[in-house]
Amino acid sequence: MTPGAHAATSGTRPSVGGDVHGEGPALDAIVEAGRGGVDPDVDADEETTQLAAGASHGTRRTDAGAFVFPDPDEPPYETRPRASRGDDVPLLRNDQLARIFYEIGDMMELKGENPFKASAYRRAAEALAHAQFDVATAYRERKPPPIPGVGKAIDEKLAELADTGRLRFYERLRREVPPTLVALLDVPGLGPRTVRELHDRLGITTLAGLEAAARGGHLRGLRGMGQRTEERVLAGLAAMERRRVRIRLDAAAEVVERVVSAVRRTSGLRSIVPAGSFRRRRETIGDIDLLAESADPPALIERFSSLPAVEHVIARGSHKAAVELMRGPQVDLMIMPPGRAGTYLVHFTGSAEHNVRLRGIARDRGWSLSEHGFARLGEDGEPLEGDEAELRTFASEEEVYDFLGLPFIPPELREDRGEIEAAQAGRLPHLVELSDLQGDCHTHSDWSDGHYTIEEMAETGRRRGYAYQVLTDHSVSLTIAHGLSVERVEQQRAIIARLNERFAHEEADGRAPEGSHPDGFRLLHGCEMEIRSDGRLDYDDDLLARFDVVVASLHVGRRQPRTQLMERLMTALRNPYVDIIAHPSGRKIGIRDDLDLDWDEVYATAARTGTLLEINGSDERLDLDDRRARRARDAGCRLVVDSDAHYLHEFDNIVWGVGLARRAWIEPRDIANTMPRDELLAWCAGKVDRVRR
Repeated sequence: MTPGAHAATSGTRPSVGGDVHGEGPALDAIVEAGRGGVDPDVDADEETTQLAAGASHGTRRTDAGAFVFPDPDEPPYETRPRASRGDDVPLLRNDQLARIFYEIGDMMELKGENPFKASAYRRAAEALAHAQFDVATAYRERKPPPIPGVGKAIDEKLAELADTGRLRFYERLRREVPPTLVALLDVPGLGPRTVRELHDRLGITTLAGLEAAARGGHLRGLRGMGQRTEERVLAGLAAMERRRVRIRLDAAAEVVERVVSAVRRTSGLRSIVPAGSFRRRRETIGDIDLLAESADPPALIERFSSLPAVEHVIARGSHKAAVELMRGPQVDLMIMPPGRAGTYLVHFTGSAEHNVRLRGIARDRGWSLSEHGFARLGEDGEPLEGDEAELRTFASEEEVYDFLGLPFIPPELREDRGEIEAAQAGRLPHLVELSDLQGDCHTHSDWSDGHYTIEEMAETGRRRGYAYQVLTDHSVSLTIAHGLSVERVEQQRAIIARLNERFAHEEADGRAPEGSHPDGFRLLHGCEMEIRSDGRLDYDDDLLARFDVVVASLHVGRRQPRTQLMERLMTALRNPYVDIIAHPSGRKIGIRDDLDLDWDEVYATAARTGTLLEINGSDERLDLDDRRARRARDAGCRLVVDSDAHYLHEFDNIVWGVGLARRAWIEPRDIANTMPRDELLAWCAGKVDRVRR
């Protein structure tokens, strides 16, 4: 998962009580009193978990209903009960351990600690929630297997929890940080310092309280806040409401992987695959649908419903179940009879509108289509019964579509956006595939805001089988991303030249890494150049002409009027050395809205100048989106699909970009980075002549 993306991808933290109006007690006073904020309506088992199993070690409720948390040093650590000494210490379940580490990450963030530390605790919590062994038992037996995301510091904390049922670090945090404030950190644009000030000055402790204060104009009295701050807070709260019910693709993929891994060894299971909007690669996902073929449905239902990561079971039957995961989405499991997967996959993958169209075609042919198969209809239009009943089932989706007189329709197209008509006319597109891509045109190193060296990033692209990769570190004016000065650009150019020389020698000597492209690999020198708020480009044309590939983007001055934004973008599109416009709409899903642009003019100018428009595969961007990418293609634009990788694992973003391109009906010929290296470079070099014409 992308660092910092937790709030947008893993659900929001529960809202907790508190007033909004009037002067609330200062945060320091609450800390001094050690007051907690556990929801009084939780059941006893959940309450025990929220208190880190400390209820039996001094946790008590005041007359007002609040909790006073145990002193982390009472009794002294050396004398407190321990399982390792034979004392009776409750054994914490995996879900209880996960809750503790989730809360630690939340409270560390509120204290203003390094966000990567907070993310580390949340990643550990995810691993604990999905661990397929009893973690506390393994620690008590001093034989814990490796757990993803658990390093030395977290390992020691797990050992303490397993041995004593308590964790001093956690208990200190609970006394230092009122848990009621944690939910406010989910609001886009609110950092720990602002949350503290909102509490200390206005007594705000809940999302509802924050909304009331913003609507009432109370925030503008605080230092550095005004009417626009209140508008942004309200917009952020609205975005949170949208995020609550949908998660991004990377989070959905992680849920699918963990759940499938957890049930894979269940007796009788033959296959299990995701369906629904995740399989169609929609940019955000609501419920996650899993389809399984099993010869032993009760065993699979039992295993699925009792996973440690399950918050509660929503429904459970003989062949299907629905659960809500801890800090995660709802997951629905449907069990298919072996050998009859075809209609189930079609039914549970297609959008409602697509499925209505298929059912209409089936009815015209005398059949009623459902997930169970095709039931023959009688003269009255109802399925036949008794001896006349007939049910046709199929093992594959291809057979289902063929029975309807249609070619196979790829999952990404099943939205009723013309795919039925195209299938009937034999005009379905030959969609781009991941294997069609020859390179990645947008990556970053630690020279700007990436996190790995130039060599590490290049070697990763090389081992993915690319023929090329464009290094596009930020330009000089984007100081927050450590943009490169002209001098640093030249230093970087020399490093890239030396790397490419080494790559050439290794390829000539037969020492290229396994999986390398047969034509070899080269790291191309590029930049992600800022289009400044005054309309100027960050580098002059003489410098731009020396890059292999120039990517331009707009990060600052986003709230300018449309005319000003368009002037800036047109400057880049018409520049003879700007080859690609990165993440053109500037959006971040659920966090930041699109730029206000005249898209028809953008498409027309990009098509005329041959400037490539990016499909950015970062799952928080997915920009251009599928509708705009399709319109751009129809307007004559060429596109690129890129990862925008800042970390090594983010090279995998390209998968989401390809999925989006397929949703947009994009074919390999529409994507410039399906070209061989020399052809791509020739296309970029040809812009000078295209602009002059």
